Amino acid sequence: MSFELKAGLNAYLARLPKSAPARSLTELIEFNRVRATLEMPLFGQEWFASADTKGPLSDKAYRDALAATAKVLAATAAKDAVVALADVALEQRALAWRLQQATRIIADGAYRFDALKSVKDKKERGVKKLVLMIEAEIDAKSDAKAKSKPAPELDSAVRQGQAIATGMALAKDLGNLPGNMCTPAHLAETAVALGKEHKFEVEVLERADMEKLGMHSLLAVAAGSHQPPKLIVLSYRGATAGEKPVVLIGKGVTFDTGGISIKGSAGMEDMKGDMGGAACVVGLMHALAARKARVNVVGAIGVVENMPDGNAQRPGDIVTSMSGQTIEIINTDAEGRLVLADVLWYVATKFKPKFMVDLATLTGAIMVALGQEYAGLFSNNDELAGRLYDAGISTQERVWRMPLGTEYDKLIDSKTADMKNVGSPYGGACTAAAFLKRFVGDVPWAHLDIAGTAWGGKNIPYLDVKHASGYGVRLLTEWVLRTSEETA
Repeated sequence: MSFELKAGLNAYLARLPKSAPARSLTELIEFNRVRATLEMPLFGQEWFASADTKGPLSDKAYRDALAATAKVLAATAAKDAVVALADVALEQRALAWRLQQATRIIADGAYRFDALKSVKDKKERGVKKLVLMIEAEIDAKSDAKAKSKPAPELDSAVRQGQAIATGMALAKDLGNLPGNMCTPAHLAETAVALGKEHKFEVEVLERADMEKLGMHSLLAVAAGSHQPPKLIVLSYRGATAGEKPVVLIGKGVTFDTGGISIKGSAGMEDMKGDMGGAACVVGLMHALAARKARVNVVGAIGVVENMPDGNAQRPGDIVTSMSGQTIEIINTDAEGRLVLADVLWYVATKFKPKFMVDLATLTGAIMVALGQEYAGLFSNNDELAGRLYDAGISTQERVWRMPLGTEYDKLIDSKTADMKNVGSPYGGACTAAAFLKRFVGDVPWAHLDIAGTAWGGKNIPYLDVKHASGYGVRLLTEWVLRTSEETA
């Protein structure tokens, strides 16, 4: 979908044909205090979307109207549309913010995952060209007698919305691919291609490289698979060379059978999505690079496949992590933390980051606690946790802080090693986070358990519940940009 920003809304409205049952089709979509009106003249192929409001809207009501509009625009046979929803009144929200939201939500609503179908829908659906129509905020430099043009910062807001939507689409594509296609090698190839596109550095560490570094925790998870493991490091430098980077780490288990502690067959096909954290990091790097963000960011993803065979790790095995700490394997299905342990230690010691955030579809326990509404947030730094919470409220990719105390840390002590990879049957998300905390040192760090939010879209009208959600791309884009501004 292409986007164009135009000024002159009132003049456009004056040219529209008068609404009449014989000439147009009108669909009213009610959301709180907003009514989004979609009109399609029967003698043309252009939809028009506007809003009739009763006073200032909340952010949620505005997003809901956009989401409903996106759903209709994705299903229509019309190819062109004009959307004027950015001109509605929102408390404490500038026009640039409204335009970015409109672009991102409508572009996200156009997402489809049908590349693997041999027979496509013969009825091509969805708007291809969309005009965002506004009345105010005209470029002050333009000749008053000449055709009015939107101010440059508004064009930039539209591009930023597109960058986030494209990053989310990339994350969703990776999450939706089956395990036989989205292998560790495929993720590495995707990251390398992204680096070439946006001219940032991508390094791929192979099994031999990780063996030299002593990453036996990560390698133990990959031991049962014929798919070689990868550690992929994406380095985007948009700020000064001496500025410490923000580091984002993603769990990338491209398929998780559970290993020797094998899962039940019901629903196992969804384990292709156990690399939702890695997918988010790749999509986020695209979003930041596409908008030429003035930040230094490192993305690191440990990518493995967890399979059972004669070489697979066993319950009772003890492995030595890169940090030198030893780990007793109690359950091979608690594998994500073993991968993250070595990646966290690697980036903490190599890059000396300003902040470090990992994302992982780590535990079913977080879904018991929070459902699919919030990601679990664990952190050793109150300031970092607060910023992530605020970014979640702003983007509606919400997080909820969970406890990370010494009580949970004691539960993963082992009698035969420094620690074990699972603790008590209770508080599983908390003991998993306590495990990770042993590998971050003094770096301000946060762990996001996205097991409940990375998959499905029951709260998003246009997203199939069986599709990856792309969760984390807009949350962390917002957080990274706010952090760069506040700490510059």
